[in-house]
Formats: sequence, structure tokens, C-alpha cells
Amino acid sequence: MPPRLLMLLAAASLSAAVHAAGPVLVIHAGAGVLRRDMPPAREKAIRAALTQALEAGYAQLKAGKPAIDAVTASLTVLEDDPLFNAGRGSVFTHAGTLEMDAAIMDGYTLRAGSVAAVSDVKNPIVLARAVMEHTPHVMLVGAGAEAFAQAQGVAREKPEYFRTEERWQQLQQALKEDAAGQPHADGDTARHFGTVGAVALDVYGHLAAGTSTGGMNDKMPGRVGDSPIIGAGTYANAGCAVSGTGWGEFYMRTVAAHAICTRVTQLRVPIARAAAEVINQEIPAMGGSGGAIALDDRGHIAIPFNTHGMFRGWIDGQGQPHVAIYGDEDDGTGELLPAPAPDDAASDAGP
Repeated sequence: MPPRLLMLLAAASLSAAVHAAGPVLVIHAGAGVLRRDMPPAREKAIRAALTQALEAGYAQLKAGKPAIDAVTASLTVLEDDPLFNAGRGSVFTHAGTLEMDAAIMDGYTLRAGSVAAVSDVKNPIVLARAVMEHTPHVMLVGAGAEAFAQAQGVAREKPEYFRTEERWQQLQQALKEDAAGQPHADGDTARHFGTVGAVALDVYGHLAAGTSTGGMNDKMPGRVGDSPIIGAGTYANAGCAVSGTGWGEFYMRTVAAHAICTRVTQLRVPIARAAAEVINQEIPAMGGSGGAIALDDRGHIAIPFNTHGMFRGWIDGQGQPHVAIYGDEDDGTGELLPAPAPDDAASDAGP
């Protein structure tokens, strides 16, 4: 990796010391985006979708609803949008099947629910919440989770609902490269960042976090990443909430979301520093990459990522929305990253 990119990655932590005068909501829809991959029409649609998700979640918070409702509302919007690798826009496994994962956690009660490897659930985040609220368990997987969805009346869809031509063609290209023993040339295949997530602070001072994903394009059937693993890709307690997006195996090995919150609540490390230590130091040191959104009980947010961009947005305590994509773009946190040098751009792809 070029030295100039290493310096960029070390510096790539966006944070805001925003003290909440009201509720706060932060969302992401994946890291690893490259400016060269983004046609203007697609960029406009993504920004609009992020704004819609923020507005849906923030409406819950302004109505006095708990943080868990805001997280659910925001992620449902993103799952329904085929632009994102979750719900309707999920990527395919190597076998051409769908296996979606999601998790949600209430920081006030420490209750959590998650699902993994579900193929026909319209909104996996809704099913994860049902696991939390209507079972004594934390995680259900595969056929068992789908049977539970049927019993709970959680909406399900046929395969054609989830299939998008873009995702199908990404798989076909990956299969050709697999057969030829070639590395994946397509950025969305080579990188491991397709996830949506939300963290929220409600008017009662309670936190919640949620994450949903279709996983990795061309993944082995049965592979589960960090998103539905409580403590790895999703975690919330009384003082901290985190949702990650990145190469899941590294988030699991570092227990990334929990590691951030432990620093915040046990070691009293400011959330921006805690998140940067895990996302921009520990994970890259092991060979991984990605980003996260983090929020503490005082309304301070952190949006660290060690890639050239990350789909992200937040609404502050005054109800002001902020949406951004690229690392050198002002997202309202008051910090900008330097634009990556042209000769570094290709290094953003994973192995």
C-alpha cells in the first residue's frame, strides 16, 4: 500500500463534539466508495435515499418514540431501496442465492435480537427486532428464522423481489473471475463494505443500534459476517451505540463495536478517539478496512473510516440533516480529509 494512502488511512476519522439539545440520529450505508465509481444520477439518488432514511428515523425521535423505533424506521427505508446491499438490494452468494443478516440492540435494557442467512424476509431488521421482543433468544438463523417470521406475520417476499440486475451481473462477473483464477476487478466485489446501519439517542437519553446487510458478493453459502453478531458489527449500552461497515471477519476478531463502547463507558475515552483507535488502528493493523458510526449518551458522534468514502448521514439535536459520501467532503462534523492522490485510488480495493 502506498505510503501516502497509509497516511490518509491513519487520519481518516470524522467526528463531531456535538452536545445534543435534542435527539440525535446517525446512519451509514457502507464504506469503500470511490468517486470514480459514482455516476451523477446514482450519487443524487443515494443522497436522496440517505436523507429519506434520516427523516423517517428522526420523525420517530421527535414524536418521543424510543431510539429503537428510530433505528428500525431508518433501516427499513434503506432495506427497501435497491441501491443498498441490504434487503431488496442484497448481493448474491457464490451459489446465486440470497442470505441476509441483521441485528438490533437496545442500549437501555441491553436486549438484542439478530437473524442470519434469511432469504425471503422483506425487512431483516424487523425480524431481528421480533427476535429481541418475542423470544428468549438473541439470534435465529436460516429456516428457523424464516419460520419465526411466518409465525410473527413479518413480511416475506419471493426471490424476484430481491433480485436486481446490477447485483446479478456483479455475481456473474465474479464467477467468471473465480473460474479464471483472477482477482475481482469490480470494486463492489473486491471490497467488503456493503452494509446499512443506524444509531440513535432519544429524548430520554437512551441509545440503540442496528445493522443490516446482504453480506459479500460471491460469498460462500452459509458465510455470516459481523453485522448480526452482537458486539462485532452491532452494539449498544447505556453510554454508547455503534454500527460497523467493513470486512466483517476483522470486525468479529476485534469485537469492534463492543471494543469501542468499552473504551467509552469503562475507560472514559472520548467517543471520537475510541472509535478511531479501533476502526483506523486495530482493524487496519490486522489487514482489514471499513468504517463505523458511533454515538454516546451526550450526543457526541464519531464517523471514522479508513477508505476513500463512506455513505453517511446524521441529524443533530437541532434537527439539521447532514449527508455525505466522500472522505474529502464536509459532512457537518467540521473536519475534512485530504483528497486521495490519483496514484493511490486503486489501493482502496480489498484483496
